[in-house]
Amino acid sequence: MSETQTDPARRRTGTGPRPAPTWWVWLAAWPVTAVFVLSNVATPLYALWQRDIGFSKGTLTVVFAFYIVGLLGSLLVSGVAADRLGRKRVLLPALGLALAACAIFATAQSVAALFAARLFTGIAVGAVVSAGMAAVSDVAGTARARLGALLASCAMVFGAGLGPLLAGVLSETLPAPTVTVFAVEAALLATAVLAVARMPLHRPAAVRQTAGEVSESAEAGRPEERRAEPARGSWVRLPRVPQGNGLRLALGLAVFAPGITATSFVLSLGPSLLSGLLDTTSRVVAGAIACAMFLAATGVQFLVQRLGRRAMLVAGAAAIAASMAALIAAVHTSNVPALLAAALLAGAGQGLGQLGGLSLLNASVPPDRLAEANAAFNVGGYLPAGTLPVATGYLSDAIGLASGTTAFGIALITLAVAGGIVVLTTGRRVTEPAGTRTPDRHRRTHPPR
Repeated sequence: MSETQTDPARRRTGTGPRPAPTWWVWLAAWPVTAVFVLSNVATPLYALWQRDIGFSKGTLTVVFAFYIVGLLGSLLVSGVAADRLGRKRVLLPALGLALAACAIFATAQSVAALFAARLFTGIAVGAVVSAGMAAVSDVAGTARARLGALLASCAMVFGAGLGPLLAGVLSETLPAPTVTVFAVEAALLATAVLAVARMPLHRPAAVRQTAGEVSESAEAGRPEERRAEPARGSWVRLPRVPQGNGLRLALGLAVFAPGITATSFVLSLGPSLLSGLLDTTSRVVAGAIACAMFLAATGVQFLVQRLGRRAMLVAGAAAIAASMAALIAAVHTSNVPALLAAALLAGAGQGLGQLGGLSLLNASVPPDRLAEANAAFNVGGYLPAGTLPVATGYLSDAIGLASGTTAFGIALITLAVAGGIVVLTTGRRVTEPAGTRTPDRHRRTHPPR
């Protein structure tokens, strides 16, 4: 289904489309949540597959890495496609792939099947973090840009946390755990399809021009507002931000990248750490810890939404460094509260880095380039999130889980501290850009054209 066309009467008067109700901004975030439930819903079930299929901790991290491969490959095209063709034309096929991943997970009998399911999941998530998160901002409009950035970011981490808790509870209480879990997730994805199909989105400029339509601003004899030149060049490429936004992208990644790497480690090797510390393979406990981590990521974003972007990023870097210190302490002292603290701090660090980075991009990137900018942001974050936990998994097979985890923690502390220093030494003119998207109460009430 294509994006909504502007009402002809409004086009003639030049008044622009009416802003969507606020409840639609919240509902627009639901497809992001539903797909991110899928991204981590398998986490508590890996112990079952390891028992039934038989594979090592190193192979487990490779299963996780197939998700990263699919996600990064998707980001090479989904951001550009969403900006050129519209959000729905990217989101609906992505939701179809997510449903296919559910079917493969539910019937998996081999490592190859897990590879395929995680690959499809990654592709769907890549489309959602570019097109889906941009769609939330589009529905919110300029007047509610801060709300749009907050809900897009929170939808991602809330879904990521809900998935493992849902899987842990269902798999411990209902029969045929893998089938049951993914049947429920398929139902959630079906509701997301309905939400995307009805979402009040407007056609991108490139599609309107192809259809011979003229923008409202042009008909009224005035220039388009906040409209960048549509992205040109290859459809498959490393996503990028418009000229002049590279430093803001780098500042966001300085904290978001180590933050999402920390949470990726907890997701992939957290159950193995739990097994060593608690001598338990409880899927509810593993799911609850992962859920608590992402609930911390969600909650902290609501708590700090009025802070400046620099403060968010510096606090995120500090939380990541503290998380890794707690992780190292947990594995050397067999201290479960320290492991829980590490997970909560990792979630807070990712949430702060994510909201700070997305806010920087939303403040300066025009709507016609926002999906590609979101894709660039996530490529930079998921590259280390995919490589470092995999390296740690194989290192742990060779030298032991405690030593491998310690090496990982030291590396991430170094990255987080360096990121915090970079943010602190960068001028406020960059982290708090003036003359772009100002606080909500000062913004115009009409949505971007």
